[in-house]
Amino acid sequence: MPIVKNLKHHKIILDTHIWLWVITGDSKIKASFRKALDFALQSNGVLVSPISIWEVGMLVEKKRISLDMDCQDWVEQALDVPGIKLVPISPRIAIQSSRLPGTVHGDPADRLLVATAHQENAVLVTCDEKLLTYGQDRFINVHDPM
Repeated sequence: MPIVKNLKHHKIILDTHIWLWVITGDSKIKASFRKALDFALQSNGVLVSPISIWEVGMLVEKKRISLDMDCQDWVEQALDVPGIKLVPISPRIAIQSSRLPGTVHGDPADRLLVATAHQENAVLVTCDEKLLTYGQDRFINVHDPM
């Protein structure tokens, strides 16, 4: 099942907006996801891609988001949360992001997240409709935390 309802036994990777919401305590995320996230942080870990760090930096610089501290400090604190694991963009992930099957997002950052989720056998947690639809094609598993 490509759209995963129960995250309890899965490794997860957070899309950039979800990572932001988790760290800032945004109320958009359902309580059931927060519970699953807490379990993942204590067991399998929660993956974050370096491309998400880049996206956060770009969003701050373009003034599309504001953080309550310097972006570099925010990222360092966000990566220091117990259970958060930075997964590198390996050569395999980089190449796979250019060879994804089916119709996928044109955004290079999202392509890297998809390739990372596939390579790490992790569920991509996202609210992005294009990525949720792509998950229905069974290349990756996805979860909508809303």
